[in-house]
Amino acid sequence: MALATLSHARFNPGQVVMTQGVNDLVQRGVINPRQYLLRHLRGDWGDLCEEDRATNEAALTHGDRLMSSYPITATLKLWIITECDRSVTTLLLPDEY
Repeated sequence: MALATLSHARFNPGQVVMTQGVNDLVQRGVINPRQYLLRHLRGDWGDLCEEDRATNEAALTHGDRLMSSYPITATLKLWIITECDRSVTTLLLPDEY
């Protein structure tokens, strides 16, 4: 990912990986995960309740896990989870959790 793109990131994602389910959707052209990853890195947590948003905001300071959820279609969601040590960010489908 280009440095200019990451300049607006609120945290370091570490290594970015995706599960087989997400990879299959990317290969079929169903989703482009880049836009969702950029939203996650900028602190746009997607479709989360206020409590989960507040938990993410606190996690930015205290070093806890970060999670985002983005609706792709009426029946498909993409989750993005960054580990508490910021070593890995995983793009996954809810049923792969």
